[in-house]
Amino acid sequence: MNTTATKFASLLLAGLILSVFVGSAAAGWENPKAQPHPKAKPQRRTAAESLPPLPLPATPLRRSERKRQPSPPNLVGMVNFSERKFVRKDGKRVAASAFPTTVIDIERLISYANSRLNIRYRYVPIQLEKFSWDPRTLPLLYVTGWTPMPKLSDDTIASLRRYLFDGGTLVIHAQCGREEFRTTALREIRRIFPNRQLAAIDTDSPLFSAYYPIKTMRVRKDSKPFQDMKPYMEAIYLGCRPAIIYSPIDLNCGWDVAKNPIEGGVLYHQDDAIKLGVNIITSVLANMQYARAWGVQKVYHQQGKPSRDQLVIGQITHNGDWDPTNHGLPNLMKYIAKNTTLKVQFKREVVELGSDKLFKYPVLYMTGLRDFKLTDAEVVQLRKYLLGGGVLIADSAAGRKAFDVAFRRELKRALPKHKIDPIQNDSQIYKMPYTVRTVTYSDMVKATSPALNTPTLEGVKIDGQLGVIYSPLGLGNGWEQLGFAYNRGYADSDAIRIGVNALAYAMTH
Repeated sequence: MNTTATKFASLLLAGLILSVFVGSAAAGWENPKAQPHPKAKPQRRTAAESLPPLPLPATPLRRSERKRQPSPPNLVGMVNFSERKFVRKDGKRVAASAFPTTVIDIERLISYANSRLNIRYRYVPIQLEKFSWDPRTLPLLYVTGWTPMPKLSDDTIASLRRYLFDGGTLVIHAQCGREEFRTTALREIRRIFPNRQLAAIDTDSPLFSAYYPIKTMRVRKDSKPFQDMKPYMEAIYLGCRPAIIYSPIDLNCGWDVAKNPIEGGVLYHQDDAIKLGVNIITSVLANMQYARAWGVQKVYHQQGKPSRDQLVIGQITHNGDWDPTNHGLPNLMKYIAKNTTLKVQFKREVVELGSDKLFKYPVLYMTGLRDFKLTDAEVVQLRKYLLGGGVLIADSAAGRKAFDVAFRRELKRALPKHKIDPIQNDSQIYKMPYTVRTVTYSDMVKATSPALNTPTLEGVKIDGQLGVIYSPLGLGNGWEQLGFAYNRGYADSDAIRIGVNALAYAMTH
């Protein structure tokens, strides 16, 4: 795409997103999607009896009796808040929900997903005050509305946070893109995770490829023509999975917005939204085991009194989800202590690049999921550290492209006179303590590069030695050994072997 076209596409996307966030908040706005659905036509049946096929004896069944099939397992909990208010309708005072919602989208999505994925699940209405908060009973909670979202109690917020850490997923979308809902939903999300980043989901996320490959989506504001844009949602990650998925645009699966535009609404085309919904369900199902395993806190303790030299590794913080594989480095340290003769005890500490403490760490580790940007002061500190003999080991968590692009960009700022090149197969890093000639990759890598069977590390040489050791494919996911389904990286055993060799090289060079 040429520069002019790129700028035009960027302006188009920016304008459309801006229109979502400055939508009107007219009082008394009525949502057409909330209108009662037409009732099904009555089915006429006689009460006559018939006999089932031979052999007899058998109990006759009435034609009017339907055989009850076992209920499908629950997948989605449709959250209904229990608050009530009284309104005037036809001159009468009647009770109404303080937070009206609809099932039109989730109803059609579940039916469509069951058909396409050959699964059998259902959604159920729930009230949070009666919920068990066990993701094994309901892996996904779903909230949608067009009026202000109620402010949840502190206890409910704490329970919801624990539910997400235990492996649950929360999907929130603004019905018709209404501002009244968006602002209050964002308030509650910030209360759940005040110290975690809610940001746009990168387009190489499994949410845009888990079942359907989605490059663009059609979106309609009011009765204006549809516009094409890159799929847009936001997320808070726990580990490498999106635990909270938020859409400021209506994830419209059940309303024909092409034939029936909604004034005051911003909605995805239902055909595009339902594909996105299927991808969400697919990724939630695929991540179930990983999500529960990740939520179990693992702590690595050095056993007994320190009988070895201690090597403290500093893990760098940044604004691109800096710790998505938080079990990885401790697991690698534990493996080294148990399975190698390296005379070192490892310890991990979190460090900011701008800190003066940076230089006490002989080895730094860096990973992440998203784009990030270092300050000028951090760039200077990183340059001093690397040119002073420190070693940086880094990998892109799950092989995510956004982090890879950002890492290369920021490294170029720190070392403008150095190049990052592929590490050749005869490098010492592949020889000690393990000989690494061939490796096995995760299924996602095999799907796109089936012939690839050699390591793909890259590095920057400073004074003849590797000062930066970088993997554009995931290492930390393999160190964790949690079975993340969407890992673009190495198989667990080879990730560990490469990790051991990288630390051994850092200590001996």
